[in-house]
Amino acid sequence: MDAFAFIIHPIDPKRDVSRKFPLLGRILTERQIDFFSTFFPPVYISEVEGIISQATGKQIKGWLLACPYTPRRMLELPEQTVYRKITQTGRLAERLGAQILGLGAFTSVVGDAGLTIARQLDIPVTTGDSYTVAIAVQSIRRAAEMLEISMPNATAAVVGASGAIGRVCAELLADEVGRLLLIGRDAAMLEDLRTRLRVRARAELVTSTEMNVLSQAQLILTVTSALHQIIQPEHLQSGSVVCDVARPRDVSAMLAAARNDILVIDGGMVDVPGPVDFHFNFGFPPGKAYACMAETIALALEGRFEDYTLGKEISRQQVDEITSIAEKHGFRLSGFRSFEKEVTLEQIEAVRARAKAARRAKMR
Repeated sequence: MDAFAFIIHPIDPKRDVSRKFPLLGRILTERQIDFFSTFFPPVYISEVEGIISQATGKQIKGWLLACPYTPRRMLELPEQTVYRKITQTGRLAERLGAQILGLGAFTSVVGDAGLTIARQLDIPVTTGDSYTVAIAVQSIRRAAEMLEISMPNATAAVVGASGAIGRVCAELLADEVGRLLLIGRDAAMLEDLRTRLRVRARAELVTSTEMNVLSQAQLILTVTSALHQIIQPEHLQSGSVVCDVARPRDVSAMLAAARNDILVIDGGMVDVPGPVDFHFNFGFPPGKAYACMAETIALALEGRFEDYTLGKEISRQQVDEITSIAEKHGFRLSGFRSFEKEVTLEQIEAVRARAKAARRAKMR
């Protein structure tokens, strides 16, 4: 039976360590977890069963493995030290019999975004970022429809637009919206992106290194690799949608609580085909996975055992190809979730109603 492996790691240290080691998660502080993660070996988490292609009936299995480093530790330690730990986790995948390895969360962005890891392993590697892009944009489209936001007339924003995921998200959205804000820290890189997109973009393109321009946007896709939340309540207009693809999150739960007139959704959740059992609670309902994990699984179902999404450049063609492969085998954009809870139709209707009330109040 064909098989894959996928690497996760503790993003919220106490919460995520508690999911595998309840006692350690309870007694250790976040800083202690950061420190001890330096010496901890790769961790076998679980075997994944029950994935079946809707197109071919092919069944595969997989494994969830943990690289013990937290995001903060990955940024603090020398790059080669981080590569070594991720590679050790990849070696564990090889010993288990995996034929392709997916890099999750910070393991996919550290350093050269998987290129070095792929060179050091005997099995192919993907970051899953191509399908992450596809699902993020699909999420924005669906949210806009549900909140009655006309995409051709809307102002959208991509936060982290100069990053690997952000650039392709911007390229896709530039064909669909009226105005697109490209937001990031590097003004020169943003201007380069604007110049490249302007050749064929439908949208008016605006660059900014300031977060306050978000107040102009109805649709926001945020995809940074920041360690802390960067979007604040005062940045957002009433009735706007924020799709947060970043892990750690760019949007805090406090923001969502403070602004009940906006919709904050987690980016990148998909339904996996078959009666899948991950045998581990990583914060999603049964049968659902991150889009980056889904890319790894879809490639295994397709028998495409080759390096796929690696490095800092993602092509639109690659996004379209993995979307076609995933849809063929039965992967679909799942329902919305926000901070690990389901977003109900009633919540969406309430946001829509509050936004309308706020607009009426402004017109008086």
